[in-house]
Amino acid sequence: MAETRNSIPLKFGGEPLTPDRARRMRWTATGLLLAMGVLFFTTHGLVPAHPAWGYVNAFAEAAMVGGLADWFAVTALFRHPLGLPIPHTAIIPSNKDRIADTMAQFLQENFLTPAVVARRMSGMNVARAIGDFLVVSPDDQGADNRSRITGGAAELLAEVLESLDPDRLGNQVRAGLGRQLGKIDVSPLAGRMLENTMADQRHLPLINGFVRWAGLTLEDNEETVRSIIHERVNGVLRWAGLDKTISSNVLDGLYKLLAEVLVDPEHPIRGKIEEGLKKLAFDLQNDPETRARVEDMKSDLLENPAVAEWWMGVWERIRQSLIRRARDPNSELGNDMRVGLSDLGEALKQDPRLQTQINRFARRTAVGIATRYGSEIVTLVSETVKRWDATTITGRIESAVGRDLQFIRVNGTIVGGLVGMTLHFIVSFL
Repeated sequence: MAETRNSIPLKFGGEPLTPDRARRMRWTATGLLLAMGVLFFTTHGLVPAHPAWGYVNAFAEAAMVGGLADWFAVTALFRHPLGLPIPHTAIIPSNKDRIADTMAQFLQENFLTPAVVARRMSGMNVARAIGDFLVVSPDDQGADNRSRITGGAAELLAEVLESLDPDRLGNQVRAGLGRQLGKIDVSPLAGRMLENTMADQRHLPLINGFVRWAGLTLEDNEETVRSIIHERVNGVLRWAGLDKTISSNVLDGLYKLLAEVLVDPEHPIRGKIEEGLKKLAFDLQNDPETRARVEDMKSDLLENPAVAEWWMGVWERIRQSLIRRARDPNSELGNDMRVGLSDLGEALKQDPRLQTQINRFARRTAVGIATRYGSEIVTLVSETVKRWDATTITGRIESAVGRDLQFIRVNGTIVGGLVGMTLHFIVSFL
């Protein structure tokens, strides 16, 4: 549906301008013109009575002529005066398409050329402006953690996580992590970690935990151990009932050994374990065969379908948790985002090198957009204006500048009157 002149447009570069203000100014200018007409006809018969009436009559006559001329000029821009098809009137409706092309050409030549965009962008500190926008002032620190920007960012994050295919996104994340892990040689890293752990004696709790686990496992499987010993002894020992004694002695010996290892820091078995760990740390860093085996294990682990399934479950829990936290007004996510954005804004304000990089990127992006899409933007403007009907474009332009045009009528009336009075003065002395 076409827009009409009665709609409320935006004033170009300013606040909304309602048609009432332009209409009031139009009535003011028209009232002034009518007042000059009334004054002219009223004072016409009084001119012989006193010379002063001649000046008043001359002022009114010239003001009426000036006001009528400016009324005709202003009206001719938008419509035919009095509905008469006078040539070169209704200029804007008659030349709508040419106006659209002229506006588009002006926009392209003055705003959307790469040189103009680069020149204008060179004087702008985009990074500093973004920093000022993101930084949270001290007065707002405790007011509302979910401000409009953080609330909007959290909602945007939730919408993005919901709109994307969770399986596809999870597979992409897993593939990305797999590629990064595939580039890492984990064997030397694991060797150095083990070496540093032993140097700091942080491996001792692990050994103690392993010994305790061995004891508990042995305790839980006593019957299995007894059964194995019973099956392996010969028939004579079983007939004599010595198998039970042997199994009890074996179990007691193992319990005693594990207890000694647990309480004696200098136990030989501990030494053997530490020697094995030291050799493992060395082989992980220096032995090609050990490193190759570790890499093969890593590859098998990454390609294992069970690992992929486990990761998808983990990723789905992470995704749902992020969505819930993003939409929860009492969640810490909004506060974390606010603090993070504020820190980012502070960095943009304080770091000149970062500002230079971002401003350079913004300038190159703007120039690239102007180069690639400038003609399309201009075409969009031109075609949009051409699609407007004559009433719409006339109403928009008249509502934007109509009030100022009515001032022209007022000024024309007053200036015309002053000129007429001046000419009457000159003629009186000739």
